[in-house]
Amino acid sequence: MTTFRDLRGISSFDPDEGEAYKDDPLFMRSVARTVAVMSAFQSARHPLSLSQVATAAGVDRSAAQRIVHSLLKLGMLTRDPEDRGYLPGLRVLDMTHDLLRLNPMLQRANPVMLELRRRVRERVDLSLFDDVRVVYALRMPSKHEIFSATIVGHAVPTYCTAGGIAILSLLPDEKVADIVKRSDLTPFTRHTIRTLDEVMVHVHATRERGHSVLCRQLLNHEVAIGAPIRDSSGAPIGAIHVAGSLQEWTAESFSDSFGPLVQNAAQTVSEKAPIGIRKGIQE
Repeated sequence: MTTFRDLRGISSFDPDEGEAYKDDPLFMRSVARTVAVMSAFQSARHPLSLSQVATAAGVDRSAAQRIVHSLLKLGMLTRDPEDRGYLPGLRVLDMTHDLLRLNPMLQRANPVMLELRRRVRERVDLSLFDDVRVVYALRMPSKHEIFSATIVGHAVPTYCTAGGIAILSLLPDEKVADIVKRSDLTPFTRHTIRTLDEVMVHVHATRERGHSVLCRQLLNHEVAIGAPIRDSSGAPIGAIHVAGSLQEWTAESFSDSFGPLVQNAAQTVSEKAPIGIRKGIQE
């Protein structure tokens, strides 16, 4: 029987991540445990008890208790108002704000995204590339949106989303295959692509067209297009995407109407390669 996923965020959290750096003399295991405790909330759907934090973070209860106590004192965690457990604290939003205001690419993107939203009058998003997932950093919703479609920090799979396919179109085929192999291929709808062959069909089409076009991947009614954002070396670091309703658009009309605008916006936000690198790319 086919199992469909909901739209909860795709977590980057790995409780064993710190083990990869155990031979690094400068690496602090205590910091890794603290990050693990903070990251325990990525997959949570309600406040977490101390035992749940310890289990999710992969640390023993005694260590979790000390870390949680310290984070409470520092405002990084807080108690649920109904005393059902722990939640991320207000200072986490301070850090999110710092990332959004200090990232040079996002600084360039803000006015571009505002103008794109004004012209297309559909949902406009900017996502950042994080291996098997893309993470929304800027979101400008349309009139009718589900809650998850408005939250900065929400993450979705790379392999089956318009922004993700746009990013994959700039990667070598073997890197695309590696990302698909390591992805959770449980579908969101009965139309969600599930194989490397299906992914590559969209990747090749995106390379030829200049932007991706996907329908009914995360939501049954949705059509989305995306174009990649590049760093100064030409590598993909994110994507700009626009989403609309299949009740109002066909895939072809949506692509024809907004594809060039999305491509231009992504090119404007992308870093310009230095002359030497640019020459090498052209050659």
